[in-house]
Formats: sequence, structure tokens, C-alpha cells
Amino acid sequence: QVQLVESGGGLVQAGDSLRLSCAASGRTLSNYAMGWFRQAPGKEREFVAVISWSGDSTYYADSGKGRFTISRDNAKNTVYLQMNSLKPEDTAVYYCAASGGYYGSTWNGYDYWGQGTQVTVSS
Repeated sequence: QVQLVESGGGLVQAGDSLRLSCAASGRTLSNYAMGWFRQAPGKEREFVAVISWSGDSTYYADSGKGRFTISRDNAKNTVYLQMNSLKPEDTAVYYCAASGGYYGSTWNGYDYWGQGTQVTVSS
């Protein structure tokens, strides 16, 4: 079992930055590819970014390319999502997820999920 706890969300203005963190416990994080997803009210959960087990490969949804950066520190068992130039449409609950054998953008490929952290961007 892997327990994931997100933090770092909050209320910001358009153009601001936030860094989300996802702390893992229970298993060594290096055994998992890690993804970030988000879900806005009334919308389906959508992929944001994923990072490979070692951190040498990343992939982003078009919505975050050039603005978001996913990274990981396996020694700290933590994954990060740096979000710059935030827009009101980035408002959502952000979830991190861990996958033992899948590297991709499909939510049902992930084995473990955190409870989410709210990000609200005002215009």
C-alpha cells in the first residue's frame, strides 16, 4: 500500500504561481511512476502531468505545457507540481497518483490516489 498526501493548494490570483507537493508513505516512491490529475466541479478528472520512475521522463497535457513542471525527489519520497502563470481555468482539485507499471495519461492506469488539494485561481 502507498499513502499519498497532497499539499500546497490555495487561493491565488491569475498569473500567480503555486507548488503542489505529494508526500508518499508506505512504499519507496521510486517504484512508481507518478501523475497529477485535476477535477473541476461538474467535469471529469483530467490528466495534468506524469513523471517516470527515475524522473528522466515527463509528459504533460497541452493545458499545462510551458507553465507546469513535474518533478520528484525519491530520497524525500515526494513529487512536486510547479504551476506558473495560473489561469482561472486551472481551478480544480488536484490529485497525485502512483502507478507501479503504467506510465501515461489514463486515470485508471494508476493504483493509488491521494485525497486532493484545492487550487482556486481568481481573475
